[in-house]
Amino acid sequence: MVIVVIHARKQHVKRPDIWHGRKARRPTWLRHSGRGANRMREQIEEGFRNTNLEFGTFLKSYMEPLKDFCRRGAISYDSSDQTALYIRMLGDVRVRSRAGFESERRGSHPYIDFRIFHSQSEFEVSVSARNIRRLLSFQRYLRSSRFFRGTTVSSSLNILDDDYNGQAKCMLEKVGNWNFDIFLFDRLTNGNSLVNLTFHLFSLHGLIEYFHLDMMKLRRFLVMIQEDYHSQNPYHNAVHAADVTQAMHCYLREPKLANSVTPWDILLSLIAAATHDLDHPGVNQPFLIKTNHYLATLYKNTSVLENHHWRSAVGLLRESGLFSHLPLESRQQMETQIGALILATDISRQNEYLSLFRSHLDRGDLRLDDGRHRHLVLQMALKCADICNPCRTWELSKQWSEKVTEEFFHQGDIEKKYHLGVSPLCDRQTESIANIQIGKSS
Repeated sequence: MVIVVIHARKQHVKRPDIWHGRKARRPTWLRHSGRGANRMREQIEEGFRNTNLEFGTFLKSYMEPLKDFCRRGAISYDSSDQTALYIRMLGDVRVRSRAGFESERRGSHPYIDFRIFHSQSEFEVSVSARNIRRLLSFQRYLRSSRFFRGTTVSSSLNILDDDYNGQAKCMLEKVGNWNFDIFLFDRLTNGNSLVNLTFHLFSLHGLIEYFHLDMMKLRRFLVMIQEDYHSQNPYHNAVHAADVTQAMHCYLREPKLANSVTPWDILLSLIAAATHDLDHPGVNQPFLIKTNHYLATLYKNTSVLENHHWRSAVGLLRESGLFSHLPLESRQQMETQIGALILATDISRQNEYLSLFRSHLDRGDLRLDDGRHRHLVLQMALKCADICNPCRTWELSKQWSEKVTEEFFHQGDIEKKYHLGVSPLCDRQTESIANIQIGKSS
C-alpha cells in the first residue's frame, strides 16, 4: 500500500482541510465518492484535529492497523478471510464471464483431443493448447452459436427467462413427461435448454449433494457443453442434446431400471446424453471419410464422430475440473464408461449391440444387479434416446423430421457441388421427409 506523506502542521491550519490543494491530493485508495469515502475522510480529519503530530506521521499511524486489509471496489476485507476471498473470486468470475457465459466458443481439435485423452493429469494441457483447440474447430469463432441465438442475459443460476413468469420452471416440474416440448422450453430459456435441463436433472437426482459437486463448476461445465454444439446445424445442435437428455431421464425413471441404477449410473448417463453429439459438424461419417477429413484419419474411419464426441467430452470434463476432487482412478473409470455409452450411439454398429442385447433376452440371464448388464441396458437406453424423436407426439416428431431432413439435404447439396456422390437420404431431388423417416425407422 502506498502512503502519501503530506507535510502540514496543525498550527498552520486554522480549520484543516487536509484534501485541499494539489499538493495535498487524496491518496488513491481514498479517491472514491460515496458515503464510505466521506466517512473515512471525516474520521481522519477528526483524528488529526485531536493530535499534535505531523499529518504524515498521523496518517501512517492511522493506516498501520489496516495494512492487512485489501480493497475490492467498495468492500474491504482481511487478506486471511477465506470467505471474503471466495466471494471476491465469484465476483471476478461473474464480471469476466458475463453471468457465466464464456466470451468465445470452444471447439475441438483432434490432436489436442488425443493429448488430453492420453494425458495422466488434466493439468498437462496448457492454455495455448486450449486456444488452439478452440481456433481449429469445425466452425470458426465468428459462427459461434451466440450470433445465431442472440445475446443471453441472466442473473440467476438457472438462467430462466423472467419475462415468461416462471413458465420454464413450470415445465421443469413435468420433465419426466414423454410429451415434454423441448422446443418450447428452449424458447422460454432463451436458447439455454441444455444448461437448464441438465442442471435441473442433476439437482433432481441428488447428484450435486451425493458427489459434492461445486455448482459454479457444474454450471461452467454445462455452459461449455452447450457452446460446443453448433446452433447452425438444423438437427445436431444443443436442442437435440437436451431432447436426448430428457428422454434418457424418462428411461431412468422406468420402475425396473429406477430400482437398480446407482447414482454413478445416473451421473454417467446424463453426461453421456448431454455430450453424445458434442461438436458435431453437421455431416455424417461417410462424408468425412470420402473427403479425407482429419478426424477420419485420426480415428481410422471407425466410429469417427462418436470418438470425437467422446474425446471432446473428456476434454471439457478435465478443463472444468468438475470432478477434480475425486480419485484419479474414479475419474479414469468415468471417462472410459462415458466413452462406452457414447460409442454405442454409432448407427453403423447397430446390429452389434442389438444382437448382444437380444441374446441376453433370449437366454433370460439379464440381471440388473450386475454392473456389466446394467451398463449394457444404459447403452441401449442412450441409443433409443438418440433416435426417439419419431416416437414423440406428432407435433414434436414433425418438427424433428423437418430438421433432420434439412440437415441431410444440406449435406447432399455440398456433395453435388463438389461432385462427391450424394449419400443415401441426402438428395433433395429424389428423397422426401416421409422416405427419410421410413429409412431411419427401418
